[in-house]
Amino acid sequence: MTPLAQIAPAFVAMAHSIVWASVATVDADGKPRTRVLHPIWEWDGTDLFGWVATVPTPIKRAHLAVHPDVSVNYWTPSHDTCSAECLVEWYRDDETRTAVWEKFATGPEPVGYDPAIIPMWADGPTSDAFAVLRLAPYRLRVMPGTVMMQGRGEVLRWHAS
Repeated sequence: MTPLAQIAPAFVAMAHSIVWASVATVDADGKPRTRVLHPIWEWDGTDLFGWVATVPTPIKRAHLAVHPDVSVNYWTPSHDTCSAECLVEWYRDDETRTAVWEKFATGPEPVGYDPAIIPMWADGPTSDAFAVLRLAPYRLRVMPGTVMMQGRGEVLRWHAS
């Protein structure tokens, strides 16, 4: 197993270079559903967290109410892949929503963007259509495409104890 201190920076670098991720939730009947989301990740040297700015749709709310977990998967045409399986928590308070709005608005290219470009969020971070998901990974995997395509490189794996 790869230490978190080694895999977290590699995960953040790859995830932020890819930007868009397929994210799966599971409904009350155990059926999966995927959507494409745009997480931003923070590694402080000890903890890794992801933040997702999203519309709190009835489907997302229902899925996460019964199964507060997501699987996040990134892929590039060169077959670089990284994934995170995470516990998820909703944040609807104004302070957190404003802070996460700013994380995206001031984030590094290419992961940073102005959330106000989303028409449903024109009223800003305290809009009813704007919510935040906090992702706390319990399993990570990072695989450079060279592992699959050339047989060289290293797959990094980590899971919480």
